[in-house]
Amino acid sequence: MKSIKILGGTMLLAVLAACGTVGPDYKVPEQAVIKRPTAAAPFLSSAESAYKQEPLPAHWWRLYQDPVLDQLVEQALAANTDLRVASANLARARAVLLEAEENGKPVVGVSAAPGVGRASAAAKGSPASLPDKFTYDAGINVSYQVDMFGKIARAVEAANADTESAQAGVDLVRVTVAADTARAYADACSAVRQMAVARQSVDLQQKLVELTTQRTRAGRGTSLDDARARSQLAQLQAALPPLEAQHRTAYYRLAALTGKTPQEMNLHLLQCQAAPRLTRPFPVGDGAALLRRRPDIRQAERNLASASARIGVATADLYPSISLGATVGSTGLLDHFGAGNAFRWSLGPLISWTLPSTGSARSRIAEAEAGNAAALARFDGVVLNSLKEVESAMTVYARELDRNAALKTARDEAELASGQSHRLYRYGRTDFLSVLDADRTLAATDAAWAASDAALAADQITLFLALGGGWEQL
Repeated sequence: MKSIKILGGTMLLAVLAACGTVGPDYKVPEQAVIKRPTAAAPFLSSAESAYKQEPLPAHWWRLYQDPVLDQLVEQALAANTDLRVASANLARARAVLLEAEENGKPVVGVSAAPGVGRASAAAKGSPASLPDKFTYDAGINVSYQVDMFGKIARAVEAANADTESAQAGVDLVRVTVAADTARAYADACSAVRQMAVARQSVDLQQKLVELTTQRTRAGRGTSLDDARARSQLAQLQAALPPLEAQHRTAYYRLAALTGKTPQEMNLHLLQCQAAPRLTRPFPVGDGAALLRRRPDIRQAERNLASASARIGVATADLYPSISLGATVGSTGLLDHFGAGNAFRWSLGPLISWTLPSTGSARSRIAEAEAGNAAALARFDGVVLNSLKEVESAMTVYARELDRNAALKTARDEAELASGQSHRLYRYGRTDFLSVLDADRTLAATDAAWAASDAALAADQITLFLALGGGWEQL
């Protein structure tokens, strides 16, 4: 390792000035997945009647026209702790950007060093002691690093991309918080609906138990019929506790999402009887809109831009570092402060170049290039995963719509069969097992239909989350 420092003149600076910013100029690579025409095409599932190719509204939860849901989402976006963390990360990234920008500005330093002391008389060959002297040294130093090869510019470029990535990270958290809040609200409301269905089934079965008991006492039934009816009642009652737990834990999730403790959450806030659900075609847009909107895609693209700029930062280490400096000051005895013969100044460039340690610099370049390749792979993965998530969510939702319609038909038919069996049993025209079977079928289909309604609400929110809406500030 040999360090060479040369005070150069204007001719050498002119030669070096011909150099430009090193490293690649960033653009999205042509081989990136996002450049493929199929990435921006309409979604494969968008032709189904459940969807329409209209732009996704910025605040999609307002499509439900539910004031309580609107209020909860607004509270979550204002107080959620994950969002506070993301905002702090953004503030830190902005501070790093300011620091990088400051490296390209002149640095001014002021020094003032008064002192008192006595020089050695023996060192000067004097037999008598020298007198004490008060001295001073004061001056102003100005230095400026010439960004001849673009190292500072590339560092600023990388820090700016990191800041934009952090902003996309904030947007991504907003999307997730809005979806999680809507999902917790939907879960609470779905539990209310499912508990109502379960209680209705319990009430019907309780009436059947009473009827069976009366028939048994009148000698028209058996103790076996009575036991079977009570067993069915117990099974239906067993479905209630898990639904009550689901309802209560949804409240706790809403409390955490909105920055409240469980004790601070208003348990009487939710008066919904069923989960919010869109009954009109779902607005999904197309692939091009998705690629522009999803925050994780923008975040991955900005990370790629940052990685590309860092190749230039590493490459600049192959070239000299050039600084311009000027010093103006005064040094002398304190009792002659400011005397003309104490004035001093200097001006000149300082060129620092370490040879032959290009091996470590080239290793850093290879490291930066590998980081850039990894960032591109992550970017491609995010794009592919986004398209997969949307297509999957659209398929699941469309098929659940079909299932829900079939379950409703089954439930209606089961209700009709249950009513008929009860009338026949009352007049002794059918046996108890037929009644019990019809009631079990009704209870099962009723519960399945309510669960499907809950699944539809959850599937809609999953699709909204996959589409990446909800971060826009309007």
